[in-house]
Amino acid sequence: MPAQSEALTPPAEASLHGSWSDWATPVGATWTVGVEEEVMLLDPSDWSLASQADAVMERLDGELASHTSTETHDSALELQTDPHRTVAEGLAQLEYLRGELARELADMELRAAVAGMHPFTSWQDTNISAGDRYRFLYGSMRELARREPTFALHVHVAVPDPERALLAVNRMRSHIPLLLALSANSPFWQGRETGLASARTPLFQAFPRVGIPRAFLDYEDYVSTVDLLLRCEAFPEPTFLWWDVRLQPRFGTIEVRIMDAQTTVADSAALAALVQSLVRLEATEGSGADPLIDLPEVIAENRFLAARDGAEASLIDARLGRRSPVSDVLESILLMCMPHAEDLGCVEELGWVRDQASSPRPARQVHLAHGPGKLPGLVEGLAELF
Repeated sequence: MPAQSEALTPPAEASLHGSWSDWATPVGATWTVGVEEEVMLLDPSDWSLASQADAVMERLDGELASHTSTETHDSALELQTDPHRTVAEGLAQLEYLRGELARELADMELRAAVAGMHPFTSWQDTNISAGDRYRFLYGSMRELARREPTFALHVHVAVPDPERALLAVNRMRSHIPLLLALSANSPFWQGRETGLASARTPLFQAFPRVGIPRAFLDYEDYVSTVDLLLRCEAFPEPTFLWWDVRLQPRFGTIEVRIMDAQTTVADSAALAALVQSLVRLEATEGSGADPLIDLPEVIAENRFLAARDGAEASLIDARLGRRSPVSDVLESILLMCMPHAEDLGCVEELGWVRDQASSPRPARQVHLAHGPGKLPGLVEGLAELF
């Protein structure tokens, strides 16, 4: 099965209430990893977004069709890997899916690229997809749903039982700013250089039920909270919770959603390895992150600093009472993650994340945008890296 696309479940079929919280036995071995990557469709005549998602989907068949879905905006598609034992296996499948999609798009005189946002589109140029889920979204959120499309990288990690998964989610909250800082890949918005490393983050923040969730006492606390919202019809089913990290009981996974989409498969693989190793670390021995000690105000401020400055951010360490560069925070995390990466077979891919810390991806976009092709040239460069 594909790596859990929420877009596959229309609201009319998803009012699970009594059974939504049953923790599924993970497919394959525990700690498997699956990746969801949101991709922008492009018109190469001017490198604007192409509202052609439905037309593209009609052409797909075989493995590509079963691992691709539409998104809120009809200029976006999502590629989904299967759950894999190793990041390397997932990397190979994602490369295959990208290649097959590129070939289909070439026949339609279209291209694809991946980044946190398209650098010069505006909300007036966007259309909402036609599916039931997306019509419901527009009815629920009105014109908020017509903002510029954002593109994210989601990583699922299978956890054997809900209590360990809830423990890991609580602890992962403290790592959200680091993951955002490393993944930041959207410095432009509506044709302007924003000064933000991830303009996608505050733009997506306009949606309800986003950001870092509170720490839950246990799985029962989590279930009762979500079930109250479902019974009161705040939203039709749990995938309308767009938190930075959330549980997916029907797949037996933790899903980390904070990251900007990555231009290259290698960057996606590096972050997937970090997430997989971190989840296993926090679900078993722990890194020292304590939801009862780690101040939510500090986590929220670090999240803002990460969105603003990306890999060049200096994050607050409440225990030490000072700020530390992202590179230093990463090295301490890698030291704790390495034994888990060895067991998971992702040591090489985990090491690649250092490149994202030392060579921030927003700087690459800014450099391309300052070239002769300006912002269209930037998009063309992103497409070449697809």
